[in-house]
Amino acid sequence: MPSSQQQPILFRNATVISGEDSPTPYLSDVLVDVSSGLISSIAPYIPPPSQARVIDARGHILCPGFIDMHAHSDLYLLTHPEHYAKISQGCTTEVIGQDGISYYPTRHAHEMTAIREQIAGWNGNPTDDECRTTLAGKGMFEWSSVGEYLDTLDRNRTATNVAVLVPQGNLRLLACGPRKTVASDEEVRDQVELLREAMNQGAVGMSSGLTYTPGMYASNSELAVLCQTLNDEYPGAYYAPHHRSYGHKAMESYEEMLDLSRTTGCPVHLTHATLNFPDNAGRAPELLSRIQSARSSGCDITLDTYPYLPGCTTLASLLPSWASSGGPAETLKRLEDPELREKIRVAVEVEGCDGGHGIPTNWAVIEVGSTTHPSLAAHSGRTVQAIATSLGQPTIDVFFDILTKDRLATSCLMHIGNEENVRAMMMDEKHCSGSDAILHGANTHPRAYGTFPRFLGYYARKLQLEAIPDMIAHLTSRPAKRIGVYPHRGVIAVGSAADLVLFDPEEIADMATFERPKERAKGIRFVLVNGEVAMDEGDCLGIRAGKTLRRRGDGSVGLV
Repeated sequence: MPSSQQQPILFRNATVISGEDSPTPYLSDVLVDVSSGLISSIAPYIPPPSQARVIDARGHILCPGFIDMHAHSDLYLLTHPEHYAKISQGCTTEVIGQDGISYYPTRHAHEMTAIREQIAGWNGNPTDDECRTTLAGKGMFEWSSVGEYLDTLDRNRTATNVAVLVPQGNLRLLACGPRKTVASDEEVRDQVELLREAMNQGAVGMSSGLTYTPGMYASNSELAVLCQTLNDEYPGAYYAPHHRSYGHKAMESYEEMLDLSRTTGCPVHLTHATLNFPDNAGRAPELLSRIQSARSSGCDITLDTYPYLPGCTTLASLLPSWASSGGPAETLKRLEDPELREKIRVAVEVEGCDGGHGIPTNWAVIEVGSTTHPSLAAHSGRTVQAIATSLGQPTIDVFFDILTKDRLATSCLMHIGNEENVRAMMMDEKHCSGSDAILHGANTHPRAYGTFPRFLGYYARKLQLEAIPDMIAHLTSRPAKRIGVYPHRGVIAVGSAADLVLFDPEEIADMATFERPKERAKGIRFVLVNGEVAMDEGDCLGIRAGKTLRRRGDGSVGLV
């Protein structure tokens, strides 16, 4: 008799939502061939094959697995391979390498060290001994290229399917170093060659983090050369920019990215497309009008959002870019210099520096997230202003103290969103789902565990912004089309991958809160990844059935 993970799986009397835009739900049986990982049959009645597991799906929706267009799971896929945060909410595919900085590509050991320190607030920074324990003595940080990283994921097996973007900040770091300089023609050519190498190894596009060093030091003309390469040589690839400001001059920053698409022809996917800070309250219709104008002129523009108001990043990202130039070691030295500390204070609290999106930082809305230094544990979950008041210290001193003790590895939540904007952006015709979730630490953002159920339970069912069947398209077929895996993924069809979610439409809801951010969603019964059951009647099994999704030479994306 075959094992339970080899048995055919028959969903009986499921309400099937295909994942397409404007879908018509229908009652059907769906048969999964576990050996191939594909949907083998869809019909009103399917006689159960021998030894099949039959799941009574009456009253439940069966839809494609959800696709996270903006994931920060680059390290957690290896250090926490069961990946319950994503599996528990029905996410079966992720796009990583976001915001222009990740662990690939690198050329030298010192570059990997600097990157690990810079994004420790996103992913942690395990010691070499911890890495050896996690991966049975091999594999962690031993890669240097995108291809080698993807091979590491395949070798260790992942819970979700994974597609990778080339981080533009890495390209600039390798070609130009960590400082604010104008890239020479030779350095731009070097970046282009690095981009080609990464794309040829399977990346699906390129990301930028234009408020993070060192990627932010790139001029738009430099970015245009890279986008032109993507457009001319890699049909179907796209550019996913975290642009230069989500606060002051946010519209101008968005327009710069739309102009890159106009001038190069490169498809642009606006990542976590939000309009934050009080200055931009209610301005989403203006942005959407600009996006539609670009589309009307022939530009291929898509976007993703998360269904929450607060953002989440590293506390160190609030520093002015000049203070972060040269990497973490030089940043920490500047924080020890009294004259430079005062200069930073003025930039952060008075002038509004680029790290703060051009707006003076309001410490009452900056909440300390996860910390690593034992003396800082009590700060987690409190605003910088509240901490300063309780200690009787200036807020800027608390800021500096946390950064220094934690060696820049602190995450933070920024309570700066606008609900009107969130709803408007969510309703764009090309909108996709993206969690932007930092998974590291105890005090995470609730979007790490609640993003996809919140789209369906809160915005679709409760607020009725859109019917649940239509909202599912935002989470499935639309992102599948953007990354190039459609129609093999993102839809329910015979022959498509059996990445599936079975949920109760009346019960599905996010349960994670800012006080208890790791509460798992309710209402999801089953999650299948490539035909294997990863969640069984609400219980995550720790199954690692995911695959790396690599761009092929013909522009399609799939298994190699």
